[in-house]
Amino acid sequence: MSAFLSACRREPVDHTPIWIMRQAGRYQPEYRELRSKVSFLELCKTPELAAQVTLQAVEQLGVDAGIIFADILLILEPLGVGFEFAKDHGPRIHHPVRTAAQVDALPEQIDAGASLSFVMDAIRLVKRDIKVPLIGFCGAPFTLASYVIEGRGTKNYYETKRLMYGDPGLWNALMTKLVDALVGYLQAQIDAGADAVQVFDSWVGCLGPQDYRRYIQPHMHRLFAALPKSTPSIHFGTGNPSLYPLMKEAGGDVVGLDWRVDLGETWTALGKDEVAVMGNLDPASLLAPRPVMKQRAQQILESAGGVPGHIFNLGHGIMPEAEVAAAQELIAYVHEASAGLKTPA
Repeated sequence: MSAFLSACRREPVDHTPIWIMRQAGRYQPEYRELRSKVSFLELCKTPELAAQVTLQAVEQLGVDAGIIFADILLILEPLGVGFEFAKDHGPRIHHPVRTAAQVDALPEQIDAGASLSFVMDAIRLVKRDIKVPLIGFCGAPFTLASYVIEGRGTKNYYETKRLMYGDPGLWNALMTKLVDALVGYLQAQIDAGADAVQVFDSWVGCLGPQDYRRYIQPHMHRLFAALPKSTPSIHFGTGNPSLYPLMKEAGGDVVGLDWRVDLGETWTALGKDEVAVMGNLDPASLLAPRPVMKQRAQQILESAGGVPGHIFNLGHGIMPEAEVAAAQELIAYVHEASAGLKTPA
């Protein structure tokens, strides 16, 4: 079994596996060249191109896992929520969903394998050539709900919280439909060949623990409980470390940690014999002088202590300002330095 899949299951490995969120992206000259010719959505919806950039990152970096190139918002189209990526302004939802009539109009179920077949085709193409496990993914229901309610990126989440606090029944109806769609979407990715799946809750950090427990945790628990136990799942959230215990309760074989916490202390609090962890180098470390970057990586490896169940990653996606050479050096360093830190089985 691969080091990545073994670490997901908290099994001993001979080195700490590492991959990088957004490892196919704007920091790569090859990616920027391709994007100068095709739009982002065209890239996502063309299986041959999505497979190309997925494999290119794996081969260029020498990581222990690939992640299929796609976007968390793709699932909104079969749900009937139109969107576009406005140049330099990010995604825009054509008609934000804020009323009972709009939520009622969302389909009760979708055929993700058919309506998002381009994602499954890309997975199948990647699986023909990839030498390491492939990760499928989706956005978490809260993050997706925030997009469809706000209509765009936001810093305050006022409309989302207005609906969540003001009409819990409507909120639960929306979250239920999103979870149903996401379960089918992840299952379709697994059926197409994904070896593991990650759920990105990129915006959940705007919530406090009480709100997470009441409005989010039941839906996340239902999502993870519906996934096959044979496929490792990663639960990633960022922005509020106080949520990690609740995220662990909600589900997932691996909890992804951002850079705002000490990995070893947080892992101990979560239970090293209960859950694996992923993380958690500050992405800005790749902009530092190489010796500083490696020193910061070493501190995380030492914090993990060689205990089975650590997957090295950045605390969030790699920055466009980073250099490919820095990412390559980080990966090589983690492989070399972690080989001497493993705790015997």
